[in-house]
Amino acid sequence: GLYGCELRASAMVCQAAHRALLWVTVNAAVTGVCAKAEQTNDHATRPNVWFVMADDLDADWKQDHSAIMPSLTKHLKQGGIYFENHVAAVPVCGPSRAGFLTGRYQGRFGFSDNPSINPNDPSAGLPVEEETIAEVLKKSNYNNAVIGKWHMGTHPRFHPLERGFDYFFGFLSGGHNYFPEKLNINDLSEVKRKWQWYATKIKENRTVVEIEDYLTDELSQSAVKYIEKQVSNDQHFMLYLAYNAPHTPLQATPKYLSRFDHIKDPKRKTYAAMVSAVDDGVGQILKTLKKSGIEENTIVVFLSDNGGAKNNGSNNRPLRGRKSDLFEGGIRVPFAMQWKGTIPAGMTYEKNVSSLDIMATIVAQNKISIDKKRTLDGVNLIPFLNGENDSEPHDYLFWRKIKYNAMAVMTGDQKLVKNKRNDFKEMFNLSSDLSETYNLIEKNNTQSKSMQLEWDLWNAELIDCIFPSLAKDEWW
Repeated sequence: GLYGCELRASAMVCQAAHRALLWVTVNAAVTGVCAKAEQTNDHATRPNVWFVMADDLDADWKQDHSAIMPSLTKHLKQGGIYFENHVAAVPVCGPSRAGFLTGRYQGRFGFSDNPSINPNDPSAGLPVEEETIAEVLKKSNYNNAVIGKWHMGTHPRFHPLERGFDYFFGFLSGGHNYFPEKLNINDLSEVKRKWQWYATKIKENRTVVEIEDYLTDELSQSAVKYIEKQVSNDQHFMLYLAYNAPHTPLQATPKYLSRFDHIKDPKRKTYAAMVSAVDDGVGQILKTLKKSGIEENTIVVFLSDNGGAKNNGSNNRPLRGRKSDLFEGGIRVPFAMQWKGTIPAGMTYEKNVSSLDIMATIVAQNKISIDKKRTLDGVNLIPFLNGENDSEPHDYLFWRKIKYNAMAVMTGDQKLVKNKRNDFKEMFNLSSDLSETYNLIEKNNTQSKSMQLEWDLWNAELIDCIFPSLAKDEWW
């Protein structure tokens, strides 16, 4: 049952009015001051944008990651801002990326699960009515590319080139083999059984291409070539580099495995090798930005779509749970941002932020108008990072896993969570109990009811999942 049912008759009107005013205020802060991009943008000052998204990366940055990811640690964590309390919008790949690409809670448009890979299903993907960050940046004359994992639908209507991107190099599904010799299927139309799509060949735009190198390296090389081309054309760009590492299957080359002979667990060793390949690529691209003279005019964002998975050698300690969980191991993920000369370097930001904030931040820098019917749920982070605003970026952050009847809500360091259908609700103080060990719900009954009521109001704004989920995929 839902807490606070007895309060809703008298409180709903007041709460709804309060939230309506809050949404108007937030929307005005993010977009209300924005004029049309073409009227105000200065070509010389608009930033390029490079997003790097890892896949199923664990939260063990403080321990192993400094050794596994030296480029990211040196250039992004130390050279930019590391977000200590960053949470993904959802603890699974597809919905998390849908939230990231739109800046909106994915439940608002029914992207509540990993979609079917059926290329004949026009419902299984990111609704075309939703604006992607690429479609938004088109208003400001950006050239946009997605390199790597798409996972926003395989039907032709969902193809990246139909969603604001000018260039695509990668695969449409949610997972993939890394070795070229394992890519022996030309197209999804040839798939005969579940997971066989991991063997489809890479596509450049809409054309099948043969690759010769380890897939992570191929993605990095493609990113370098794309950036160099945009620089030579004096073209502002947005690059969404969506690595599939370290998502299974666990596949790494001897070059990367040899760096971690001291790791005895074979899964963890391969995981480290796969992440190291990502780090090499990031380092290579950072050098390209510097060599091209655009380092200070490029926003670089690194994050993971969700926490470490059960089957890929991840280590989420000290966090409870893993990928698919609403405990911190599923939603608390690494996030670093660099914008040299504009935001501080070597800083750790400790207030709660969300992957939904990235869209709002980029929109604000370009003064782009947003469809008022599709209010952003994220906030522009720059004033918070520059010290212009010392308040909390979010009063509340919410999660829902509809097929598990699961929920979570966070305000400050307080979190209320029900992770699975038959679980009881728990409440934690994350500042003193990051491992979510001590349930405080009985001691904080009044606050837990208030948090539940906020979640109820938010949940009432969402819709059901609009497509068949991957778990029920039987289209071949």
